[in-house]
Amino acid sequence: RVLSKQRSERKVVYDLARREIVANASFNEEETAKRKKEARSQVPVIYNRLTVKKNELIAEKGARITKEHITKLNQIGLIKFAANKALYMIGLLILFAELVAVMAIYLLRFERKIIQEPKNVFLIGMSLFFGIVLSLAIIQAQQSLYLIPLASIGMMLALLLNANVAFSVVLALGVYIGFLSNGRIDLTLILFVGSAMGIYAVRDARRRSKIFLAGFVVAAVNLISIAAIGLINNTGREVILREGIFGLASGIISSFIVIGLLPVFEYTFNLVTNITLLELSDLGNPLLKELTIKAPGTYQHSMLVGNLAEEACGAIGANALLARVGSYYHDIGKIEKAEYFVENRMSSPSRHEGLSPSMSALIITNHVKDGVELARKYKLNKAIVNFIIQHHGSSIIYYFYQKALEKAKHDDELKEEEFRYHGPRAQSKEVAIVLLADAVEASSRMLSDPTPARIKGLVQKIINNKFIDGQLDDCDLTLKDLNKISESFMRVLTAVFHTRLEYPDSRIKKEKKNGLKNRSKQSQ
Repeated sequence: RVLSKQRSERKVVYDLARREIVANASFNEEETAKRKKEARSQVPVIYNRLTVKKNELIAEKGARITKEHITKLNQIGLIKFAANKALYMIGLLILFAELVAVMAIYLLRFERKIIQEPKNVFLIGMSLFFGIVLSLAIIQAQQSLYLIPLASIGMMLALLLNANVAFSVVLALGVYIGFLSNGRIDLTLILFVGSAMGIYAVRDARRRSKIFLAGFVVAAVNLISIAAIGLINNTGREVILREGIFGLASGIISSFIVIGLLPVFEYTFNLVTNITLLELSDLGNPLLKELTIKAPGTYQHSMLVGNLAEEACGAIGANALLARVGSYYHDIGKIEKAEYFVENRMSSPSRHEGLSPSMSALIITNHVKDGVELARKYKLNKAIVNFIIQHHGSSIIYYFYQKALEKAKHDDELKEEEFRYHGPRAQSKEVAIVLLADAVEASSRMLSDPTPARIKGLVQKIINNKFIDGQLDDCDLTLKDLNKISESFMRVLTAVFHTRLEYPDSRIKKEKKNGLKNRSKQSQ
């Protein structure tokens, strides 16, 4: 306050301070520029996210490209910087290799039999390739990613191979497609959940209409999932509705893809589905008609074997439809020489009476080879041919072997291999069950008094003999399975041979009636 009032004194203080105050810091232009450059280099490049609408004109021909143009082009994936593109591709390849490795380990552990078939591995590889290419095409076309029909791959593999393979493939593809779409975990979730429901919906499908139904299930699940993700992200109603429509379309398109391509894959890879099996089970099939006419006894035998096998497969969780259809065709080789088999002999004398036991055994074993030739002529699927080849395994033809032993002077003169089928032994549960059902049904015809106790003894004896003979060594049947199979056989055979009431003969009825009349007349 004092200085502000006395100007002279204020001037003295000012002059004194100016002389005494000396600058101790100076501006270094070169160092400042250097430090600015270092700070700038440490800041990461950030591109602004801009909204690019469909069919929007980004840059006119001949126009100068600005930073905004580059940002838009980069955002929609039309520009990849050379330095980052190589790393991006390497990362995608490593991720794909990891997903395939995990999938392969899982399948080797739980579905080894499927992976051991080269055609199945090729089919899985084709599915992966098809899924990635189709996804990339939709991404590049700037269409909604919910259109990707991943469910079609899952449903196709579930029908051709099994559900475990289908689940592993769609999970790997779903994760990979999510990374192809800039790490969209929501897309991965929606595609996988829809595909999983599609796989479940086509499980054990026996009609093509069920594939259509599965497509609608996928469509509904897609719509619900898209709506749920939209609510979580606070997405507008219009966007949810638009993307939901694409999700619906994906499910329906998937069903059409499966129906259209399923026969192609079945024929190309020689695989069989339940739909094809139902077509083969049609009793109007030319081959079954021929069996009915030329070998009616064998036809009836095959039908009953089918019933036994279907019941047994249902008891242990095997493919009952495959076993039933395989039973229908397992003895088609008997068509050409039907009269040499006991079920077709009727009342005529046996054709084997004038033949040596070894010749009879040769005729009997040849029905397997004849059956395979007929199956190839009618172009039956390999899965059905396996029943024809393996339904006797390497069993011995006991009846003719015993006759040969009776005629032989020395046991060394006979070779047991000449009286055995050539195999191979049953390789699957379904074929093994048909092998057992075939033997049980044939032997049950010989029971003079088929009581439940005798049927039980017969069934257990035959199953034990086949087990001891090693005919079940190459399939996955357990002792627990064999017990369930035995029980199911007994149920069916007991129903077939159930005790009937013995109704009095019409002649006896007439005699009794006449006797009553005579007595009444005599009493009169």
